Amino acid sequence: AAGRPADHGGSDSVIGSLRGRLLDRHLDQLLVEVGGIGYRVTVGDATLRWVGQAGGEVLLYVHHHVREDAETLYGFGSPAELRCFEAMLGANRVGPSLALSILGTHDPAALQALLAAGDIDALCRVPGVGTKTAQRLLVELQARLGVQEFTGVVPAAEVGADGTHSDVRAALGQLGYRDDEVNEVLGGLPGDGDASELLREALRQLSGTR
Repeated sequence: AAGRPADHGGSDSVIGSLRGRLLDRHLDQLLVEVGGIGYRVTVGDATLRWVGQAGGEVLLYVHHHVREDAETLYGFGSPAELRCFEAMLGANRVGPSLALSILGTHDPAALQALLAAGDIDALCRVPGVGTKTAQRLLVELQARLGVQEFTGVVPAAEVGADGTHSDVRAALGQLGYRDDEVNEVLGGLPGDGDASELLREALRQLSGTR
């Protein structure tokens, strides 16, 4: 529809949770009846592992994902899973499918731990994620999920010890950001400082524009 935003995050979504009777479950879809209305909710493996059989009551914390061509409800078993999912959606080239896959492999606590440890191998256990993608995700998700430890995230060849803008530019390019995005965010950064801190701030600003 004309004027519809390309995407809604959970913070301004009308639907935040659903509690009702589970009418049906098939593959990654649940049909939940609330007040006589059936809501079709897409869920990941983490939710499918605990949700009961049809006929029982279910409580789902919901992200209402709105795009120009579709509206989808994504359901989760806890507020922590929902927060992680919504945070990941702000990362570069992370859509709902990949975010669900990550949460299906690592619950929120495990995800925070592996990000803090810089554990690329653990991210590679997510289906479809290779080493290069895992390295990019590690940097992005540390920034999005507020993990402070940034050691060992970006190779020294990409971010040098002097913390110059050229180092940060190279790292952001490796992460897949466009030149116009990088130029805009670099204009608001200090002229010098710790490279990891500058990169973290750049990622925060870039994530906020998506």
